[in-house]
Amino acid sequence: MASQQGNVAAKLAADYSVIKNKNKKKYLHRLRPVILGSLLPIILIVVWEIFSKSGFVPAHQLPAPSTILGTIKEMFVDGTLWQHVGITTYRVFIGFVLGSVIAIILGSFVGLNTFAEHMFDPLIQAFRSIPSLAWVPLFILWMGIGEPSKVTMIAVGVFFPVYLNIVSGISGVDKKLIEVGKMYRLNTFELITRVIFPAALPSILVGLRSGLGLGWMFVVAAELMGASEGLGYLLVLGQNTLAPETILASIILFATIGKLSDWVLKEVETRSLHWQR
Repeated sequence: MASQQGNVAAKLAADYSVIKNKNKKKYLHRLRPVILGSLLPIILIVVWEIFSKSGFVPAHQLPAPSTILGTIKEMFVDGTLWQHVGITTYRVFIGFVLGSVIAIILGSFVGLNTFAEHMFDPLIQAFRSIPSLAWVPLFILWMGIGEPSKVTMIAVGVFFPVYLNIVSGISGVDKKLIEVGKMYRLNTFELITRVIFPAALPSILVGLRSGLGLGWMFVVAAELMGASEGLGYLLVLGQNTLAPETILASIILFATIGKLSDWVLKEVETRSLHWQR
């Protein structure tokens, strides 16, 4: 009896050890890309710090990373950091949702209907060629310098990459898949929801990520329209007060938040496309 209990205990211990090793390998496998992706930024920051502190690079032109972190810390302590980050993130989020929804509706309509493509696509492509800053005076004239003009500006930037990828994804669906769906007697709605959109989903998700990236770019132009808060406002403030540490702090915050938001969409993309494997 004691021998059997000892064998059971040994087996449980061995199984636990195997599971623990598997979990450890799985954790290290997930951690590896993070470590590799952090190496180059860390090296650049260290070199940057050394060059700035040694006087090789003038501090009034390129402050050291420690100085920039000190500026971010000061904004954190006095509470302005969350105010600027919060309003900019809010503007990007609302503009991203608005631009994406319109792009999904119009892009789906154009991608699924050849007549609609011939009618709407040339005009949309012409609008896409207009530089982003060209919209600024028009939106100020129409909507003033309040939030509507800023959100609309961001939505315009988000719209085009999402629209293009949706139209391209739907148009690029393999015709054989559609024929198979028709062989199984799927109606039009079932054909769209069960065949066309799943096949176009990778392109749609890439479009959403591209649109979000452009949303972060357009928010800078949007916050040039008389903003009194936001990361774009900090850029202008740093320029007007000759404070490069404020400008670089704003740029670093843009990069950090933009990367985090892209990571969220990347996780959504990975989970949504797990069936591809």
